[in-house]
Amino acid sequence: MDTIEKRTLAKVSWRLVPFLMLCYFIAYLDRVNVSVAALTMNKDLAISATAYGFGAGVFFFSYFIFEVPSNLALERFGARRWIARIMLTWGLLSGAMALVRGEYSFYLVRVLLGAAEAGFFPGIIFYLTLWFPGSYRARIVGWFMAAIPLSSVLGLPISGLILGMHGLGGLAGWQWLFVIEAAPALILAGAVWFYLTDRPEDAHWLDPEERTWLARRLAQEAQQKQEVHGISVAQALFNPKVLALSLVYFGAVAANYGIAFWLPQIVKGFGLSNAATGFVSAVPYVVGAIGMVLWSRSSDERMERKGHTAVAFLIAAAGIAGSTLVSDPTLKMVALSIGAFGVFAVLPVFWTFPTAFLHGAAAAAGIAVINSVGNLAGFFGPFIMGWLKDLTGNFASGLWAIAACAVMGMVIVLLLRHDTHLEKAPPHAMPAAE
Repeated sequence: MDTIEKRTLAKVSWRLVPFLMLCYFIAYLDRVNVSVAALTMNKDLAISATAYGFGAGVFFFSYFIFEVPSNLALERFGARRWIARIMLTWGLLSGAMALVRGEYSFYLVRVLLGAAEAGFFPGIIFYLTLWFPGSYRARIVGWFMAAIPLSSVLGLPISGLILGMHGLGGLAGWQWLFVIEAAPALILAGAVWFYLTDRPEDAHWLDPEERTWLARRLAQEAQQKQEVHGISVAQALFNPKVLALSLVYFGAVAANYGIAFWLPQIVKGFGLSNAATGFVSAVPYVVGAIGMVLWSRSSDERMERKGHTAVAFLIAAAGIAGSTLVSDPTLKMVALSIGAFGVFAVLPVFWTFPTAFLHGAAAAAGIAVINSVGNLAGFFGPFIMGWLKDLTGNFASGLWAIAACAVMGMVIVLLLRHDTHLEKAPPHAMPAAE
């Protein structure tokens, strides 16, 4: 590796990735902490499994509606301003979850929270394309998205302990959970405003030669994508490959959120306390974090995407479905941990597919379409789990349904064509290392 390349990308990585991980850690925690709150909130508010599943998932309807406009706004106004706005509004609404009084107010705040958070994740994925060459993207996205399982590894035990604050100050434990866990988002909103840099050209924390090298490298990759595909914003919205990738992502998200919103209740069924439920529920996410980092690094080192994505989907489906075939709590957790490995291993490698052929405003639009359509599974997964739970009295049918979604994602990936050479600028056109 050229010295300037190594030096520049090391600086960019250390400057941006840990901070973005922290932001996504808080975002994901505020999105799914309702899964722990439900251990006592559902009983307090007389919310059924179906109603809870609907409320957990209805977040994604407003998320879907506002996703593309939000990502285009980020491309226009810059990540620093727009992400700060997102974090401020979602922090306020996450705290407002403490005010719900029944299933309808529960639905309302979840809808508003989805609208507030829309654009955050695809905005960051787009933002990373402005800073990292394609051949680094899976591992960088892997580190960023490791915030998902890590938020559960740390957040689930903490959330379980916060439930123990029940009665303090006249509030229920689940109300304290929402209030306390909303505060970091509000603090980070101000930090984003002062810390993030929109584009490499504005990065005064890089040396001039480093800024020049990075800007040229990324510009060359963008030029190559334009010459091969030349996709406009309007075309990106209806591009067949974009729509196919939306279905692939639907499969991944259904598996992810189908488990995420229900895992604490599955574990609670083992007869554990709320605090112990939080700790045990974190185990699959530890395995998932390992899978996410190792799988994305393997994909980058081999510059191979389809096989890595398909195999990860297969592991996810096998683990989730296999958990229904055993009754022993330990074996069930082993199976769910294998499933989590696959689910989280899929995500960073998957996001190399759209970023390999989209760039600029078209990338902002295409990534938002994929994320918004795919995240409709964030409604489907939790709702189908809740509905089938009420219908059958157990979680087995719901787990089989989300395992089937993972199989669907695997099949579509195997049918798609993916050109890994588009993730690299041609060597003859690269600026020389200085």
